[in-house]
Amino acid sequence: MNNDNQRSGSKLDRRHLLQAGLAAAFAAPLGALGAQAFAPPAIVPGVDFSEFPLCRTASDAPALTGAPRKLKLSWNAGAVCLAPVPVAIEHGFFKKHNLDVELVNYSGSTDQLLEAIATGKSDAGLGMALRWLKPLEQGFDVKIAAGTHGGCMRVLSCTDSGVSKLTDLKGKIVAVGDLAGPDKNFFSIQLAKLGIDPVKDVDWRAYPGNLLNVAVEKGEVQAFLSSDPLAYLWLKDTQYKEVASNLDGEYREKSCCILGLRGSLVREEPQVARAITQALLDAAMFTAQNATLAAKSFQPYAPKAATLADIEGMVRYHTHHHHPVGEILKRELKAYADDLKSVQVFKQSTDTAKFAERIYVDVFAV
Repeated sequence: MNNDNQRSGSKLDRRHLLQAGLAAAFAAPLGALGAQAFAPPAIVPGVDFSEFPLCRTASDAPALTGAPRKLKLSWNAGAVCLAPVPVAIEHGFFKKHNLDVELVNYSGSTDQLLEAIATGKSDAGLGMALRWLKPLEQGFDVKIAAGTHGGCMRVLSCTDSGVSKLTDLKGKIVAVGDLAGPDKNFFSIQLAKLGIDPVKDVDWRAYPGNLLNVAVEKGEVQAFLSSDPLAYLWLKDTQYKEVASNLDGEYREKSCCILGLRGSLVREEPQVARAITQALLDAAMFTAQNATLAAKSFQPYAPKAATLADIEGMVRYHTHHHHPVGEILKRELKAYADDLKSVQVFKQSTDTAKFAERIYVDVFAV
């Protein structure tokens, strides 16, 4: 990440810390700093914590003792926005926290993933907030411990189309990979905020995710939604343009992906829950400051069409410096729940404040 982006990220998180007060500072989005006490910093060189002095005393918990704690972490190996996961393995962040983490590449439904975490088939998982929150409304025993980053969802259209901004989608046919997907939910929310009814004013059509661009080329749709890495790679073709992304406006300062932990792990082994959360936050900060190294760590999981420069470009685009926890995370979850209510995804009877309180956990308060 370049110095300008590092400075903007630090200002953002300092402002959040001041707003949340001292208690939130102890659970800061950039709490990676306090974890330095857990192990010699030589294990994981390359993180500059000097930009975040408030975090130096954010964590004084002792390291896990004994044999490394074995854990299973579910993730989507093709999602470049989860680059901090292989970073955490290759650059020793899990090892630093005395964890032996097995990665589980999960491609099933979100309900199945949350059930796997809740029932102990997996100990933790990473996914999109706007895909997870509706199933969590049903009561899975999964606790959200952190946001992990922002950015990765985009609206694309042909360069010569008349679609150049979100409001242009009114009356149009838009292709999506999943009618209940996080990108469709996100941009539906944005349309509603602009006074456009996403149910009545837009005709959403489902297509296979890797053929979305074909639909617009054939003229069957006027725009399509996609996530990185596919969206980023399609944008390399000059016949496509970006209409909008989830880094526009207020959402630039919100996370789109979240870390969920097994509820029984949080209750029975809170220090282990804290350790895996901290390890992933450490890896996220490393990723924000070392995009080239992070890209190399993720390269084995990337599409063959993606060059190392492509992966690095995506890593720099995603806001890995923003990973809220504690009260800040709870506010973001409530805000998303309110948004989902506005587009009729959540039940109108749902108390979003109580919902956010129920599904989140502040692992740094233990």
